[in-house]
Amino acid sequence: MSHVALEKSVLKGGVALWVLAVASVAVGFGSPALAQDVAQIAPTSPPQPPSGPEKTYNLNIPSLPLGQGIAALSAQTGLQILAGGVASSPRQTPPIRGNYTVGQALSRMLEGTGVTYRFASASAITLEGTPTSGGTRAAPVAGGATTLPTLQVQGGSIAPGGDPYADSQAPYKADRLSSSKFSEPILDTPRSVTVLTKEALDDKNATTLREIARTTAGVTLGTGEGGNAFGDRFFIRGFDARNDIFVDGVRDPGVSIRETFNTEQVEILRGPASSFAGRGTTGGAINIVTKEASDQNFYRAEGTIGTDGTKRATADLNQVINDKVSVRLNALGQGAYVAGRNDTTDNRWGVALAVTAKPTDDFTIKADYSHTYLWGLPDFGVPYNQPAHLPVTETGVPRYTYYGITNRDFTQTTQDMGTVDLEWRANDWLTLENKFRASYSLLNYIGTIPENPSASGPTAPYASTPTHFSGYTQLNAQSRYEPVWVIADQPQATFKFNTGPVKNTTIVGAEFSRERVSIDTYTGLTSELTTGPAFFSSTGAPIVSVNNPTNYLYGLGSPSLTGNPLRYSVDTNAVYLIETANYNDFVFVNGGVRFDDYHITSANNTAYNAADFGIVSWNAGLTVKPLPNASVYVAYATAADPVGSELDATSSSYGGFSPTQNSAQIFGPQTSRAIEIGTKWEFFDRHLLATAAAFQTDVSNARETAPAGLPGYTSGQIVAGASYRVQGLDFEVAGKITPKWSVLGGLVLMNTWVTNSIVPTNIGLGLANIANQSFNMMTKYKVLDWLELGGQAVYRSQVLGGTLLAANGGVAYPNPPNPTVLPSYWRFDLFAEAKISDHASVKVYAQNIFDKTYYDSFYQSAQPFIMVAPGRSVFLVGTVKF
Repeated sequence: MSHVALEKSVLKGGVALWVLAVASVAVGFGSPALAQDVAQIAPTSPPQPPSGPEKTYNLNIPSLPLGQGIAALSAQTGLQILAGGVASSPRQTPPIRGNYTVGQALSRMLEGTGVTYRFASASAITLEGTPTSGGTRAAPVAGGATTLPTLQVQGGSIAPGGDPYADSQAPYKADRLSSSKFSEPILDTPRSVTVLTKEALDDKNATTLREIARTTAGVTLGTGEGGNAFGDRFFIRGFDARNDIFVDGVRDPGVSIRETFNTEQVEILRGPASSFAGRGTTGGAINIVTKEASDQNFYRAEGTIGTDGTKRATADLNQVINDKVSVRLNALGQGAYVAGRNDTTDNRWGVALAVTAKPTDDFTIKADYSHTYLWGLPDFGVPYNQPAHLPVTETGVPRYTYYGITNRDFTQTTQDMGTVDLEWRANDWLTLENKFRASYSLLNYIGTIPENPSASGPTAPYASTPTHFSGYTQLNAQSRYEPVWVIADQPQATFKFNTGPVKNTTIVGAEFSRERVSIDTYTGLTSELTTGPAFFSSTGAPIVSVNNPTNYLYGLGSPSLTGNPLRYSVDTNAVYLIETANYNDFVFVNGGVRFDDYHITSANNTAYNAADFGIVSWNAGLTVKPLPNASVYVAYATAADPVGSELDATSSSYGGFSPTQNSAQIFGPQTSRAIEIGTKWEFFDRHLLATAAAFQTDVSNARETAPAGLPGYTSGQIVAGASYRVQGLDFEVAGKITPKWSVLGGLVLMNTWVTNSIVPTNIGLGLANIANQSFNMMTKYKVLDWLELGGQAVYRSQVLGGTLLAANGGVAYPNPPNPTVLPSYWRFDLFAEAKISDHASVKVYAQNIFDKTYYDSFYQSAQPFIMVAPGRSVFLVGTVKF
């Protein structure tokens, strides 16, 4: 699709979404039935218990079948609720979380059922009527009491080991986010959110964060030459988010390869999130939610065998010690090669321990520690055929061709993370929390990049040009030794109070963090700048045929560190205020503001640099619910990226902060502002959540690279002041269409272009490293009580390459843009799961069933290396649980 055509489609889609939103509200308010419905949301004189006005309770009840929801309400309030005809009703209730009277909670649960309630005494409530699939909102009545059985529920009906944030009847659908900063359900939250629940992760067979991003619409994978070559680097809504990854709400700045064995769910916040999360987060943020100890005993073990020598085992064990303490242990071991690639290995082991203690009913202590170690033979991918604008594996080179050095290269990734979270519910309206985190990670590797030989000197005859492909590549070594230390503390106070019919949740918090990063390299390895005699330019950097590369070098010495690392130190002190005002569950007004005092230093053995910034970010949102199961919203948010925020980079050319950077090159933060309009609907007894949104993000004071030949600038000079825009449509669906049919998917369409640049030919170009169209859909169907069949389809449009900003191919000025190209692709997966007994199941999973050769990402240069995605693989997974 052309730039103009895509822009028109985005604009038309935005207009259509506006029309849908306005029509929804107009139809709703124009309907007499709905007007009556709305009038009954907050009865003017609700029944009161004989002892006087109702008490307010702090409730936390997930979406449950009606009978179980009523029982959970009874358990959390201590009141006897005589259930009557609702005992066996499968109708799903909305989640009830926050400060409610029992009458307010019952009104939400019973809306549209035809069931009424009345107080039989100060401690007993009677429900009258049989639930229907339709009907009007329940209206409380007065009168005498009838003795009926009281329901009991254990653990809120969440299955042992289940995702506590998901719909228990439709586990692909998340009802809420894990962070207390989001006080309302996802349906009532004014922003696009993608949540990969525990069951979704299992059905995707996604064991790394990279695989999650690979199969999620709107997320593009990225890579770098050095620090982020093997770490998790993602683009969300057109923006680099590699330093915007969080674990349980705390930033995790280490460049790591993140495993999912201890992951409960993954939350992708789309759009600026600085007021929630601090610096960066221009396109969004990714939050990994880890597993906590729960109040139910369960024991689960899983073993996997597969193609490419895959062997994997995990264990998830939860033990209730007593009514005050629970402990949970997760463990992992894996050994594997990578499908479709020679020599590359992927080995892992890890352990995670979590403890939950409740010394009193109002005081909770959660503590956890995890250790993960990943190691293997790394893979920098394949060279690029510039005249063909394709990777060499698209022009005759077998996809499995490996360009690494097997007797030198290695990768080792270590992560250690410990957290203590204290929560005290002081009373019905005040909750105090403090989260403390200490973590350490290490990225340690030597790898080989297949790049173009130097176009000057003795290697010139073997260099490719835009019009000539030489058929040779130079195997250049890259290395990194990068330890990262983080200490963070997040105190927070949550106030819940009513002002008339408005329920308020006000959150006041702070964040104090210290991030330390050391970046060193190994000596005795050549770099891409080394030249020499053809075919063996220098020790460790041979020039070889792309069809027959060498993978073994003789005479290698033992590598050693240079001893002159780049050392980053980032200190952040922040305060924030978040307010949500809920008017009768009909209108929600949300806003937040955050101030960050950001201080960064950069040093090595001979130089030192420092910068300070005060960053103010804010957001505002308005949500209207014309129906209990639908919302329409508009939201606005800002974000800021200060210099050096990409802590894996060693120079400003890659978003870093050099110790020798000229003071004139220490620019102010890159800023962004975004607007989003959208609508969310829950269908099929509220088990399916569908979202549609249109968004626009404008970025100013962006940094860009001056190309060679641009008058007034030196080649490679970093300049601030550029601007660009991203427009798009975001459609998502998650949950169940029928009790047997589950779906999870998304479609994201974007249009990006540079609006201001020092390079005249950049203006109007799209952004580099972005897939403008992406789609994913996973579905499964319960064919028999013991058998489920499912599959997944993933599409990503082509990605164009370039420098920091524009998809220009890094060409010299005034040459016309000549962007590198990563081809579009479709990928298909299949799986089948058979339940052998209540305690055992077997699952077969086939990934990339057509063995499609496709690519994750490429480097930003005009002669990039291309990261190849895995080929076809088949796994047999056995699970035992008690």
